[in-house]
Amino acid sequence: MTTRSRTFGTLAAGAVLGFCGALAGGALAERAPVIAQPATRAALPWEEASLFAEVYERIKRDYVDDIDDHALMEKAVRGMVAALDSHSAYLDSSEFEEIRLSTMGSYPGVGIEVAAEDGVVRILKPLDGSPAQQAGLRAGDAIVQIDNHDIGADLAGAIAHMRGPSGSRVKFTIRRDGTAGLLEFDLRRAEVEVHSVTQQTLEPGFGYVRITTFTETTAGELRHAIIQLKRDNSGVLNGLILDLRNNPGGVLEAGVAVAEDFLDGGVIVTADGRTPESRFRMDAVSGDLLHGAPLVLLVNGGSASASEIVAGALKDHGRALLVGHRTYGKGSVQTVMPLSRGGALKLTTSRYFTPSGASIQGKGLVPDILESGADVAPAPLLGGRGSSPLAARDKEVRTALQALRGEASHAHPAPTLTAHNVFP
Repeated sequence: MTTRSRTFGTLAAGAVLGFCGALAGGALAERAPVIAQPATRAALPWEEASLFAEVYERIKRDYVDDIDDHALMEKAVRGMVAALDSHSAYLDSSEFEEIRLSTMGSYPGVGIEVAAEDGVVRILKPLDGSPAQQAGLRAGDAIVQIDNHDIGADLAGAIAHMRGPSGSRVKFTIRRDGTAGLLEFDLRRAEVEVHSVTQQTLEPGFGYVRITTFTETTAGELRHAIIQLKRDNSGVLNGLILDLRNNPGGVLEAGVAVAEDFLDGGVIVTADGRTPESRFRMDAVSGDLLHGAPLVLLVNGGSASASEIVAGALKDHGRALLVGHRTYGKGSVQTVMPLSRGGALKLTTSRYFTPSGASIQGKGLVPDILESGADVAPAPLLGGRGSSPLAARDKEVRTALQALRGEASHAHPAPTLTAHNVFP
């Protein structure tokens, strides 16, 4: 069975950063969109310009189908950018809007997570407090029509029909197992918050936090999660598991802020590129929210980009133990640059390095405790009624918890690298 899924804030407004990999060919460590500046127009070498013009003319004259000039030029631009590397891409106006919304943590919609599965678009879950949940849509429902448009297995089409401004209405026609006939639901779109952080107490004194992507709201959500875990454990956390498995990355600054929340100081990441803006260094200044309590990170081959920035910083500073599988290995940064005629250019502008000066490009990070076998998806935090605890359902969480207990039993201040002894 092949499944493709996206998480919506309306689930019509674009997937929560996991979509970016599918959209642009890889996981992201994105810098915030920059203000479009007039490009410096360098003179094209005559021979190269004439070659392009000749090919363009031949296509227009001899290709079997007539192609609109705008469509042909857009294809040329897409091909030129895509040929640079697997992470650079030209984004048309709708793709640019989708990527912009995905980093914000909230956007207008109906609030469902869906997947194309077995020939239908099926609801995986409605988001808490969303219009979909309030209307009575359920996990497992198959979407037959949206506003009387047949959906079939067209996930992209379902997304397009679900989009719309806050306050507007949309009608769903649903097939539900065990219910005769089709059901109809009339929903009013609203601003839906999509949370990237969830937490749970595994056992007294030991917490678990999962980050699914890095958005503008992730750092604030993380701090709230840790406050809640401390409240649930009489104000004391003896250790924490931070789960970054299958987290494809997201906003660079959000990843840096998360790493900073577990460090008292030192370099988090440095980057090098051709322009002054692409060369930077980011340091921790705010202080460790856990006050030195042991920290274990869960990673796998789906942990990429901003996830690797967090894992690399905490590993290099001796602040965290890594458990799981080798990470993806994406050591570049993309900047999203709005263009004057709409759309945007997502361009690789930097290569980044962990605090020790290492590049993880194409290599990834190797965990301190390397799990055998293939990568596994994180188990749901909440199983069905009467289900066993998370650590019993997720082997890698169980391994991480055992390591965490061992660290906590002889806890001592973690060794810390400082900026001057990492970069002389």
